[in-house]
Amino acid sequence: MTEVVHTRAELAAARGGLTGTVAVVMTMGALHDGHEALVRAARERADHVLVTIFVNPLQFGPNEDFDRYPRTLEADLAVCRRAGADLVFAPSVTDMYPHGEPTVRVLPGQVGEDLEGLSRPGFFHGVLTVVLKLIQLTRPDLAFFGEKDYQQLTLVRRMVRDLDVPVEIVGVPTVRESDGLALSSRNRYLSPSQRQAALSLSAALRAGVVAAGAGHDAGAVLAAAHRAFGAGEPGAELDYLVLTDPDLEPGPVAGPARLLVAAWVGGVRLIDNTGLRLAPRA
Repeated sequence: MTEVVHTRAELAAARGGLTGTVAVVMTMGALHDGHEALVRAARERADHVLVTIFVNPLQFGPNEDFDRYPRTLEADLAVCRRAGADLVFAPSVTDMYPHGEPTVRVLPGQVGEDLEGLSRPGFFHGVLTVVLKLIQLTRPDLAFFGEKDYQQLTLVRRMVRDLDVPVEIVGVPTVRESDGLALSSRNRYLSPSQRQAALSLSAALRAGVVAAGAGHDAGAVLAAAHRAFGAGEPGAELDYLVLTDPDLEPGPVAGPARLLVAAWVGGVRLIDNTGLRLAPRA
């Protein structure tokens, strides 16, 4: 049975009754199969799984979709129950920020100012602040995050390391549709033609992986990814397509790397990424 709580006091009481290892999966609701995969992965590692559902206003810019962001609590609870969550914490904004907008926030450092941080200034200040607050409130042993939001995952790992937060961060591979589109709560905004255009992101990543597998260098891998993106259905406007090391530092000459892409499709911003390995130069 999945228990649902909405206030800090209710959470404290329910969390106090959980013995053994506890894993947390933090979400903004509008749950889909990707979130369910996170809960199931947590279920395999922990005695109890706690899901948080909170649309965090701190991570939305003035022209972004905070008011439009889908809020589907009953459907979300059905996903949590199906996936085996023990406890769901679905607080209000007032419960999360009882003293108003916080004056102290977590700074993401330079990695958080690039990529998504460059396109969405202040975004990761809000993300890391709410993640740290939720870790404090839920007191988990493990916290599970999807690799689709790879920059977020990387920054959460750095925050936990740098601030000595006693929790293990676990990344879970991206869940995709059969045609390669990464699952996202924002996909529901796409029209059929826009959805076809959105496949340009995963096509670019696949092309990069193929080029890397064929032994091409970083420049050729990026070029192949750009060609594949441009060959897709019209309607996707590229924001960035970059190759970095696994920690989002400047791209490696050889070895493990990360290929990341972001684009606008209509009024919808989509992101995706994949890991690959660059062959050593001859």
